[in-house]
Amino acid sequence: MIRLTKNGRILSISIGIVYLWFGFLKFFPGLSPADLLAKQTISLLTFDLLPENIGILLLAIFEVVIGLCLIFNLQLKRIIIAAIIHLVLTFIPVVFFPEISFSKAPFSLTLVGQYIIKNIVIISALLLIYQRPYNKVS
Repeated sequence: MIRLTKNGRILSISIGIVYLWFGFLKFFPGLSPADLLAKQTISLLTFDLLPENIGILLLAIFEVVIGLCLIFNLQLKRIIIAAIIHLVLTFIPVVFFPEISFSKAPFSLTLVGQYIIKNIVIISALLLIYQRPYNKVS
C-alpha cells in the first residue's frame, strides 16, 4: 500500500467520490446526464459490436471500481493510469460529435462540452497524485 500526503489523500478521495457517484448513476438507465453521450461514444469505439446496455454497464462497473480504489487507496498507480486513459477517451465526443459539444465551435461549449472539458482538471489532479513522493507502508 502507498501512503499519500494529507493533500494527496484528500484529492484522491474527492476524485474517487466523483467517479463513484457518476459510475453509480450509470447503473440506472436514464439517470446519468452522460448516459446518451456515453452510449454513443461506446458504440463509436466498439463499431456497434457491443450492445449499448452492456457497454454502459461495463462503464459503470469500471468507474465505480476506479472510485472505490481511489477512496480506499488500492492499487493507486494502476488505477490512476486507468482513470487517465478513461478521461482521455471522454474527449472523443469533442472530435466525433462536435454538434453535441459546441454551440458555436470551437469556443462556445454546450453543457455537455463543459462536462467533458472539466476533465482536464481531474487529469491534472491525478497526474499530481501520481507524481507525489510516496511512503511505502509495509
